[in-house]
Amino acid sequence: MATQNFGIQGCSSAAAAGVAFAAAIGVLVAQQRQSRKVRLSEQQHINLANQQRLHWELLSKALEDPSLAAVLDTHDGAIAPAKYRQLLFANGLYTNALLAYRLGNVNQAELFGHLRHTVQNPIFREYWEATRSARASLVADSVEARVGRMMDNLINDLDEADTDEWWVVGDPPE
Repeated sequence: MATQNFGIQGCSSAAAAGVAFAAAIGVLVAQQRQSRKVRLSEQQHINLANQQRLHWELLSKALEDPSLAAVLDTHDGAIAPAKYRQLLFANGLYTNALLAYRLGNVNQAELFGHLRHTVQNPIFREYWEATRSARASLVADSVEARVGRMMDNLINDLDEADTDEWWVVGDPPE
């Protein structure tokens, strides 16, 4: 006579299969989440690049047409049109460097080195000073606010340095 055994051994095989199936589902869910994060990050980079392109197109129009530049002027015409176009161009240079950092094309130390060179230009320094109040409204822990503080510290270090070797002034961030 044959007997059937549906005891513990049968249950543990089913339980093990269930656990393995649940683990496989967990791995798939984790992979999907990671893939979604990567896609979102890539989309953010695309969005940043598109925003930068639009920003440059608008600045270019203002650089070419003083009547359009007047729309951007928050200084009530106190800055001569030629000087104002220079400041707009300085803004384009700065936002381009900031975007390169945000996208990961340069690291913070490379950005620091680039900006240390850029602030040697007196027109760029004028731009930086003229936009101080705009930077004051940035969210304190935003990338742009952190880079702005880095720039302010760098300019302060350069102004207080007792050397003409500007390329060694300041401590590049790690």
